[in-house]
Amino acid sequence: MIRFATIFAVCTALPALADTVVATGTIRAKAILGPEDIMVKDIDVDGAFRSPLDVIGLEARVVLYPGRPIKLGDLGAPAIVTRNQMVTLVYTSGALMIATDARALERGGVGDWVRVMNQSSRTTVSGQIQKDGTVHVKP
Repeated sequence: MIRFATIFAVCTALPALADTVVATGTIRAKAILGPEDIMVKDIDVDGAFRSPLDVIGLEARVVLYPGRPIKLGDLGAPAIVTRNQMVTLVYTSGALMIATDARALERGGVGDWVRVMNQSSRTTVSGQIQKDGTVHVKP
């Protein structure tokens, strides 16, 4: 019984290693990650990507350095709206739908919330970018 307790105590005291995705070289912000840009190391870092499949095809939001773990906030969906780009701003409520021109004040990808300026009223509102590049505001 003592042996089991000793072995259990020693095994649970050791840190568990896990797969963590790291950059193979310096990756600039706004670059789309491919398989050649990443590798997996056997280290445990909280808040880092674990699987290469979760990273490939995403865009770097910050500069990534070689050998450093890639954190969840470092990557995002590839941008489809750029700053100062003209977009369609859409508001829907039930059967009512209003669409107008707006200027994007931020860069973002599908699902990101960005600020846009309504061109006719010059009002700044926040909306979510859709797959078709439109920005939808909520009531």
